[in-house]
Amino acid sequence: MSEIPRSANYLVDLVLNTPGLLEQVKAHPEETLKKLAAETTKQLPPPPIVRDSGIYYIVVGSLGIVSVSAIFGAIYLSATVPENMTLQIPDVLTALGSAAIGALAGLLAPSPATR
Repeated sequence: MSEIPRSANYLVDLVLNTPGLLEQVKAHPEETLKKLAAETTKQLPPPPIVRDSGIYYIVVGSLGIVSVSAIFGAIYLSATVPENMTLQIPDVLTALGSAAIGALAGLLAPSPATR
């Protein structure tokens, strides 16, 4: 199992394995570290959400289809019931609709890390 690459690991490897860079960090720490931080973040792979955006769209689309079909299913059941009968919408239809809407809200809400 491979370890997730971290920018701090790249930065340490770069400073320790590049001749003269450690002395440059000691002489001008602020500007050198800012430049090195920009270099090391370029070497990191993109986050998984960016690479797997197709899967994200499939999940959001599927949850949207489930929630819309649950809503229209409840409307259809209530419209087709005979007038002399009382209608009880199935609990599984309500559960599927509310779970899909809750999952969509969780997926589409902005994460606290991106604020």
